[in-house]
Amino acid sequence: MAKTRVLIAAKTYPTISGKYDELVCTAGFLEDGSWIRIYPISFRKKSYDQQYKKYDWIEIDLVKNTSDFRPESYRPYSHDTEIEIVGHLSTDNFWAERKRYALKKVYTDLKELIKEAHTKEICTSLAVFKPTKILDFTAEPTEREWNKKKIDQLKANRDQINMFAYEHPENPFEVVRKLPFTFRFKFEDDKGKISNMMIEDWETGQLFWNSLKNHKGNEAKAVQDVKYKYFEDFAKTKDLHFYLGTSAVHHYVSHNPFMIIGTFYPKIQNQLSFF
Repeated sequence: MAKTRVLIAAKTYPTISGKYDELVCTAGFLEDGSWIRIYPISFRKKSYDQQYKKYDWIEIDLVKNTSDFRPESYRPYSHDTEIEIVGHLSTDNFWAERKRYALKKVYTDLKELIKEAHTKEICTSLAVFKPTKILDFTAEPTEREWNKKKIDQLKANRDQINMFAYEHPENPFEVVRKLPFTFRFKFEDDKGKISNMMIEDWETGQLFWNSLKNHKGNEAKAVQDVKYKYFEDFAKTKDLHFYLGTSAVHHYVSHNPFMIIGTFYPKIQNQLSFF
C-alpha cells in the first residue's frame, strides 16, 4: 500500500469515545492542495516521534473511512498504523510556503459554503474561510467533566484489554482533561451575515491549560489570556483565516454545520521589500 503524504493544518481538542477511547480529528492538505480528514487517531498514545505538529508533512497508510459519508474523510489503515514525519513548512517570508496550500481556495460568504455542504453532490466538509470582521471572542462555562457513561465504558474496555496483557504499566494512560469553557468567535462575512462559531482547536485548549498553570489556577485570568491571543493579537494584528470543518452527525441537519477547527494567522504584509 502506498503511503499518503499529508500537510497537517489542524488538530481538534481530544474527545472521549466509549467505543474508541480518546480521539483526535486531524485535517490537512494533500500534495495537490485538496483537503483530507484523518479520523480516528489516538494521538496522545502515539510515540513522541509520531506526534506531528501543525505544518508537518507526514506519511501514513490511509483508507477511505466507509463509516463517514463526507468525501474528505479517511482513517489510518489500522489502530497501530505508524506515522512518519518527513518535513515541515516554516513561517519564512510571511508564511509563503504555507500560503501555497492554505490559501488555494478561500471562502468569504458563509451562506455559499453552507449551501455546498448541504448539496449532496458536493458535500464540502472542510474549508478555509476569511471573516470580513471579527466582532468578539467569548468563553462560555460548560460541563466540567466528561460523560460518565463514556468514561465507564472506556475503562471497561481497557480493563478487558489488560486482562490479556503481560505487563501492567505503572502509570496508566490518563484521559485528557475536559475544557470547562466553550470558546467562540463572533464574526461577520462579506455579505454582512453574523455568526457565533465554536472553536475546537487543540491549540486553544492547550493555551487555556498553560495559562491556568501560569496563573496558579485562576480561571478568569486564563480565559483573559486566551481572549487576548485570539481577539487582540490574531484578529487585530494578523491576517486571520479560519479552518472550518463539519461534524458528520450535524452535517446535513444543522442550519450551520461548521465549527472552527483551526486558525491560520500570518503576519500582515504591509509593503513589499526592496531588498
